[in-house]
Amino acid sequence: MFQELLKKIGPCLDKHHIPYMVIGGQAVLLYGEPRLTKDIDITLGVGVDHLEEMKAVADRLKLKYLTDKVDDFVKETMVLPVIEEKSGIRVDFIFSFSPYEKQALKRARDVFFGKTPIKYASLEDLVIHKIIAGRPRDIEDVESILLKNPEYDSRYIEKWLAEFDAALEKKLGEAFSDLQRGLK
Repeated sequence: MFQELLKKIGPCLDKHHIPYMVIGGQAVLLYGEPRLTKDIDITLGVGVDHLEEMKAVADRLKLKYLTDKVDDFVKETMVLPVIEEKSGIRVDFIFSFSPYEKQALKRARDVFFGKTPIKYASLEDLVIHKIIAGRPRDIEDVESILLKNPEYDSRYIEKWLAEFDAALEKKLGEAFSDLQRGLK
């Protein structure tokens, strides 16, 4: 069901020239261990100034808004939450156009479902997203991804986590280093 919905969403975003990449649990399924996930998280390479375009995409795909005050909700959260009622699958379109996200979108890779390419975050960018989120489930996801894919670019991850550490006054790089040591 998820693949069928992604096969609709990806081409529709491409048609509207909206850069995107699948992140979250769906991307973990690609790089890590299989696990239950109930939604699709998609980072968009546009800011909230493109909300009308995204509403047109949602309408074209017959996705129902999960909030009554769409414009206010998106401006406050940077997320457009929708659901495909037929399947019950929730989709969160996440608006972003930071320098990091621009770089991550360039690194996104095509994953084919049949003949349909869908853009997924790179392994390294998924790890960065998960480290920043920092919930126990996210850390478990990072462990499974790194164990399953030992040939990842740790320098890229460390570089961006250091930048986030400086901006957010956190210790994400330290958390990543600790995680790596724990896997050896």
